[in-house]
Amino acid sequence: MKAPWNFARFLPLAGRLLARGRLPTLLFAVASKGAAQGNRLGKLKDDLRLLQALCLAYWRGEYRAISTKSLISVVAGLMYFLSPVDAIPDFIPMFGMLDDIAVLAWLMKTLDNELNAFRLWRNRQNPEKLAVVERLPDSPEQLQLQGPKKP
Repeated sequence: MKAPWNFARFLPLAGRLLARGRLPTLLFAVASKGAAQGNRLGKLKDDLRLLQALCLAYWRGEYRAISTKSLISVVAGLMYFLSPVDAIPDFIPMFGMLDDIAVLAWLMKTLDNELNAFRLWRNRQNPEKLAVVERLPDSPEQLQLQGPKKP
């Protein structure tokens, strides 16, 4: 399946964001926008949370069983979700989120095997440990101080 139009331009940006250790800032922005969009995301809100949980587990060094290419795609998808100026600008009422939803849905389908492996890993974790791994602290700076652990 071909990547959605305009998605490819986010891939190099995602690689640079990861290389510079800026994942915590991205995760806080995604959490904020996800909460603000509420029910407009429907089922994709759960998918968005899964992608955030994957990034948090990766950042904290708890889960590394994902390819670099897939991780960059996840981060690019989250960056696309955040971008107010993408294929359909977010400020256009009723239509602005359609491309964001399409990109997230495409990402979930494309990375289905990797995401299923992450779901299995999550299911094997102690709930107390998982709560710590997937918890966002009060600020990106606090998360920055908590990681990243090296593989």
